[in-house]
Amino acid sequence: MVSNGSLEERLARLEAIEDIKQLKSRYFHACDNKQPDDVRECFAAGSIDLRYGRIGTFDDREKMLAVFTELACEPHIVEMHHGQNPRIEVHDANNATGIWGLYYYMIDTRRQTVTQLAGFYDDAYMRQDGQWRITRSSYEVTSTQIFDLTDGLARVIFAGKAAPVELDDPGKQAV
Repeated sequence: MVSNGSLEERLARLEAIEDIKQLKSRYFHACDNKQPDDVRECFAAGSIDLRYGRIGTFDDREKMLAVFTELACEPHIVEMHHGQNPRIEVHDANNATGIWGLYYYMIDTRRQTVTQLAGFYDDAYMRQDGQWRITRSSYEVTSTQIFDLTDGLARVIFAGKAAPVELDDPGKQAV
């Protein structure tokens, strides 16, 4: 067995990885439960780099939270973010990066549609005041399925990598 540092260093690395997993889990849970204040606490204060495709690009957590609140914090939007297969690399005591798979499922009860996305988050984390926070995050869609439920049966509207914007426009969620 190859050792990567002292027992204390290895334990600190494992604790950092677990703390980051808990951070991302809190983020997913807060998104699904429409808790913007809890979402805010997952991101670093100050300048950040968030690139969420059609949702937007943000350099500040408050700007991202405004869009999150407008699009997702509506009773007709029912979401599930399921993060999986994290690959977290701790660079030092206060910096780490990670890749996460995401299975995302959204029911829009107003428009009677279901959207299922899969893709990957590419994140960077920094420890601030003893807590890990997200400082950079981008999401790339790798597959999309959209279903229309208006006739009482699920009818496929789109299946492929990324739906055209006219079929998958996040701005329509708030309307």
